[in-house]
Amino acid sequence: MMQKQIKGLLYFYVTDLKFSLKVFWSILLAIAVISLVISYFIRDIENGFFHLSLTGPIYVYCAIVGFLMVKDSIPFSIKMGATRKNILMSLAIFFLGLSLFMSILASSLQVIINYITQLLDMPHFNFLHIANIFDGSWMTRMIIDTSITFFALSLLFVIGLIFYRSGVVGGGITLGIVFLVALTGFAQGWLGDFFINI
Repeated sequence: MMQKQIKGLLYFYVTDLKFSLKVFWSILLAIAVISLVISYFIRDIENGFFHLSLTGPIYVYCAIVGFLMVKDSIPFSIKMGATRKNILMSLAIFFLGLSLFMSILASSLQVIINYITQLLDMPHFNFLHIANIFDGSWMTRMIIDTSITFFALSLLFVIGLIFYRSGVVGGGITLGIVFLVALTGFAQGWLGDFFINI
């Protein structure tokens, strides 16, 4: 019974997100193609560089999805009689699967675009990615993207739960406290050190 319920919830999450995923990747691919075309025509400009980030929009998209999953999935799941344990387990599996899917797709797309730029002799076309600090390999990009995407999904889901449970006032107070702690941490330097150590 538990496995059937989790499968049903996962099916609901996937079908609910399918359309927005298609729209998101269509827009991201269009931006990548337009960037390649522009970069190709300005390749003769001396000291000219073109930078593109595929992962920035993915992080933002997944954060928004994590927040909206509360409004979409929780009431429907409760209405269908799902238990809390099954809801949370299915969401964890879905978030991990979505993170892996997005990171594998982004890393593979970057490999394809890098191959195209080498064929067309466009050394000035670069990707912005955190993995460039390390070795910049496909696996490193995928691990970093999966981790950040899963974190964004989970964090915004928890914030969405706070808004769902306590309304705008409770959610606003919580976000205000988080913002003050982050502001204080950056001002004093310990929050930056914390992220660098991670």
